[in-house]
Amino acid sequence: MTLLPVAGPRESWSWLFAELRHHLALTVGTLMIGIVAAAAAVLPAYVFGQLVDRVRGQEPASSLVTISIVLVVAAVVGGISSAAATYLTTRLGETVLATLRERVVQRALTLPTAVIEKAGKGDLLSRIGDDVNTIGRAVTEVLPKVISSLLVAVLGIVAMTGLDWRLGLAGLAAVPLYVLGLRWYLPRSAPMYADQRKAVAARSQALMESMLGARTVHAYGLERRHLTEIDAAAVRARDLSIGIVTLFTRFVGRTNRAEFVGLSVILIVGFVLVRGDLVTVGAATAAALLFHRLFDPVGTVLHSFDEVQSAGAGLARLVGVVSIPEEAPAALRVAHTPEDSSLELRDIEFGYEPGIPVLYGVSVRIEAGERVALVGSTGAGKTTLAAIAAGLLVPTGGSVRLGGVALRELTSDQLRAQVAIVSQEVHVFAGPLVDDLRLARPDATADDVRAALACVDALGWVDALPEGIETRVGEGGRTLTAAQAQQLALARLVLRDPGVAILDEATAEAGSLGARGLELAAAAATAGRTTLIVAHRLTQAAAADRVIVLEHGRIVEAGAHSELLAAGGRYAELWGAWRSRATAVAD
Repeated sequence: MTLLPVAGPRESWSWLFAELRHHLALTVGTLMIGIVAAAAAVLPAYVFGQLVDRVRGQEPASSLVTISIVLVVAAVVGGISSAAATYLTTRLGETVLATLRERVVQRALTLPTAVIEKAGKGDLLSRIGDDVNTIGRAVTEVLPKVISSLLVAVLGIVAMTGLDWRLGLAGLAAVPLYVLGLRWYLPRSAPMYADQRKAVAARSQALMESMLGARTVHAYGLERRHLTEIDAAAVRARDLSIGIVTLFTRFVGRTNRAEFVGLSVILIVGFVLVRGDLVTVGAATAAALLFHRLFDPVGTVLHSFDEVQSAGAGLARLVGVVSIPEEAPAALRVAHTPEDSSLELRDIEFGYEPGIPVLYGVSVRIEAGERVALVGSTGAGKTTLAAIAAGLLVPTGGSVRLGGVALRELTSDQLRAQVAIVSQEVHVFAGPLVDDLRLARPDATADDVRAALACVDALGWVDALPEGIETRVGEGGRTLTAAQAQQLALARLVLRDPGVAILDEATAEAGSLGARGLELAAAAATAGRTTLIVAHRLTQAAAADRVIVLEHGRIVEAGAHSELLAAGGRYAELWGAWRSRATAVAD
């Protein structure tokens, strides 16, 4: 399995800074409000030093009024600005995350099928799901605190230096220990977080494969094997999480040590300076309070590195998807008009992995309006050839031509208008049924939709729904049977009205009761179109103008149904085996 690419640190930061520049006003405003909030947080410790000096100087109580007012104003301004900074930081982060999420989904929907197949659906889903959620939590819960803490830490050191440069230097004594702690922690934690994201992707992939192929798993008695694979993936993800927590706990001990050393140095230096009458007791007290005030923000920054790194790993994985280059940008293609709807695949070679071919020099020509069926054993390459004919896969050798024009010379809009594929796995989108069908043609009227449904013999059961074509279907709505879902997919094909239709086992999931009806619906939906059918049920092959038999990536037979039966070759064997199974099921 070849996972989707992961962006490097430079590429991730470059993308992030570019997005922040697009929201420059919001970025600058967030930073300025954050500085105000940090200043309000630091000011009370500084003022408290003034209070100590005034008490030691036995100044009248009235002199404390000013200090009290400053403290109250600082508290009010600090509360308001902190809330505003948190809101603005969250808003900025969510805006950038929304942009990233949309670009990832947009790029994912345009990725070549071969790329998705190599990476596995679990890798892509974990990025769109787990990684986006991880970054989202960091944006709303971690990022505001980290930015606020960084500003407070910087202003705290500045304030200490303002009291006396020697106190400022003393405050920096803890920095080397913090740096040593980070240098110990980061090289160990970064690979662990990256491995954790990969482990989560592997766990998602194992779960997805088992759930989507549950029937096959059950049919071949592979439950224990798949459960073992899922368990192994889950255990690895768990062990990595535990290892990260253990490592982080050791890192916390190092930060506590740095805090102890830093505060001790501040107290010792302050004592020496006060004794030498170089600073006041209030200044030394303020420096100690300022440094103690930094415990929480500095700890927040350091202790958030695990979440920041996890979010950073997620960001790198998302930016990696966004940065996948377009193989053939539509803007660079020159529009050509096919002469007709004939489809020709010439000397097609293809392999999902280098050195492991799936198709070997396959050549097929389908005349305009002709119906051709592809049959063969599982793994023969039928679905792969259908995907290549639809333009979903690019062959490693040979060419595909539509009406005499190579598919690579067609714009993406032309290709979608001319060629449509209906697969075995169809999806019913949540919402009114009429909107589901209008995905194929947004300008379709209600009459157009009803005519398409009537064509595939679905109008009867649709009219019987509580609200007819306006009935909500899919998630949160009415659940449709497998046969009904396939009828909707065929109705979309009718509305789209392409010149070439490719059916990839489009009746396989209906079961024996609904398959015959779907075969009739598919025949009606593809009437007059150039049609390539990956035939799961050989009655579809029998009704085709021509049958092509694939075995191990090569064409072994081709001809009409009756001719191939009379020849007694591989097709005759497949037909006899299929008829025997059909008779057994009927009995």
